[in-house]
Amino acid sequence: MAFDGIMTAALVKELSDTLTGGRIVKIAQPEKDELLLQIKNYDTYKLLLSADASLPLLYLTDESRQSPLTAPNFCMLLRKHFNSARILSVTQPGLERIVDFTVEHLNEMGDVCQKHIIVELMGKHSNIILTDETNTILDAIKRVSGMVSSVREVLPGRPYFIPQTQEKYDPFTVSLPDFLTLREKPMPLNKALYTSFTGLSPQAANELCHRAGLSPDLPAGEYSEDFLRHLFRVFSDLTEDIRKNTFSPNLIRNGKEPVDFSAFPLTMYEESGYEVQPFSSVSALLREFYSEKNTLTRIKQRSSDLRRVLQSALEREVKKYDLQLRQLKDTETRDKYKIYGELLTAYGYGAQPGAKEITVTNYYTNEPLTIPLDETMSALENAKRYFERYGKLKRTYEALTTQTEETKSAILHLESIKNALEIARHEEDLVQIKAELTEYGYLKKHTAADKNGGRKKEKKARITSKPLHYRTADGFDLYVGKNNYQNDFLTFEFANGNDWWFHAKDCAGSHVILKNDGREIPDHIFEGAGALAAYYSKNKDAGKVEIDYIDKKQVKKPNGAKPGFVVYYTNYSLIATPDISGLTEVND
Repeated sequence: MAFDGIMTAALVKELSDTLTGGRIVKIAQPEKDELLLQIKNYDTYKLLLSADASLPLLYLTDESRQSPLTAPNFCMLLRKHFNSARILSVTQPGLERIVDFTVEHLNEMGDVCQKHIIVELMGKHSNIILTDETNTILDAIKRVSGMVSSVREVLPGRPYFIPQTQEKYDPFTVSLPDFLTLREKPMPLNKALYTSFTGLSPQAANELCHRAGLSPDLPAGEYSEDFLRHLFRVFSDLTEDIRKNTFSPNLIRNGKEPVDFSAFPLTMYEESGYEVQPFSSVSALLREFYSEKNTLTRIKQRSSDLRRVLQSALEREVKKYDLQLRQLKDTETRDKYKIYGELLTAYGYGAQPGAKEITVTNYYTNEPLTIPLDETMSALENAKRYFERYGKLKRTYEALTTQTEETKSAILHLESIKNALEIARHEEDLVQIKAELTEYGYLKKHTAADKNGGRKKEKKARITSKPLHYRTADGFDLYVGKNNYQNDFLTFEFANGNDWWFHAKDCAGSHVILKNDGREIPDHIFEGAGALAAYYSKNKDAGKVEIDYIDKKQVKKPNGAKPGFVVYYTNYSLIATPDISGLTEVND
């Protein structure tokens, strides 16, 4: 994803067409680095401006935000200057990630004057800056002193300028000879592009290479001049589209998950099975992308404690398992000591007093065998010592065999919970995951004291999360468990005996139920169900995933087994691609 100069250009075109001539009727600052302007033109619009270091944004929105009771100083300053001010223009300097709103208003004397609201969408350097007509900074939503930046101070009274921290070409004016100097850069071709031209992101550079049929990872110097001339023509076509404001906002999805967006077609995704969703508005595109991304980000933040507990428990169990396997390997010599003891009991009479070893015939193999001896002990005492060592190793082997199975089961259980965290979409999905971690002792139960000093019973969280429901184009229904409790519910309570059960082979993943409504099920429906099981498994990122499937009635749950754990003894198999673009999610 890239909020680069090209996306900024597309947004500026949309905002210019929509807001030029409009009047600012309301200004709010719901967050410390975020503004919400209400602008009345032919219609009433809300413009969101965010200088968040991790998520700088600028787009038209329908959303309302709750503002603090006392407006921050920067918000008060804007209200002072821009009460009923008119937007004269929305521009972008070059192809920078900067949007300049030129605003006309009346000063205290009633004279018409102009000011600028400058939005810089530059990652951690993002800012919203207010300047006068002489480009003198009046204030900024984030003040930057010389102690913070040696390049530019953003303080009242300082001149505003765009920092030139590195020399870059303007994509609109670059000449062919200058473009050919890319060959002199000791770096991959895509990096040479986005480090040489203003407004180009790594995404745009990769797309240019793809359109030109060139590998983005090959060093720029390895391409001949003819190849770079061809790349220049592709580059010029793109810049001409930008110059003419020919934009095609689109969102790239991997299944339901948004993975990228762009203001121009991204042909590099065409062969990857991704879905391209076109938008008529840049703001609508950004709203949808960031609302979904914000949801996923919020889920990750809410689940950070669970992830930390889960990862610690998983690392601890894996270390324990590795240690147990090493100890188990050490017990492989136990039978050797048993044979030593038996042979010494049978042939030890031939050992000389004080001998350090004895060679006898191994009656199991009819071959000679040399047995080490403790010269301070007799042959029978040595035999007794070997039998004791054998007995100890045998007991260790028996105990470790049980322990390693228990530890392996714990690892599989934790991996299944980790997979559930990965596919959680909403905060309510975390409730059952937290309950499972608590039930198995990975999280402590929190109880409060009542007024008599006793312990109150912990109030159970309300369960509102439901399994996912998909439907094929043929009308077949498929259900996916989002956690182990839902997996058990789908398999042993919801599904009928004639339904089909799917699961990724030998890895953590969701149970998938294909409902059998009495119709004959075509092969492609089984393939779609397998793709769903692959998509919601630990091996989702693999190109191909092996899937086990079977009649639901053949799936059993052992007594005392952990949630989500089942056994089956005969099954069918298929190889599935984790692609669910052909399925429609049903919101029950």
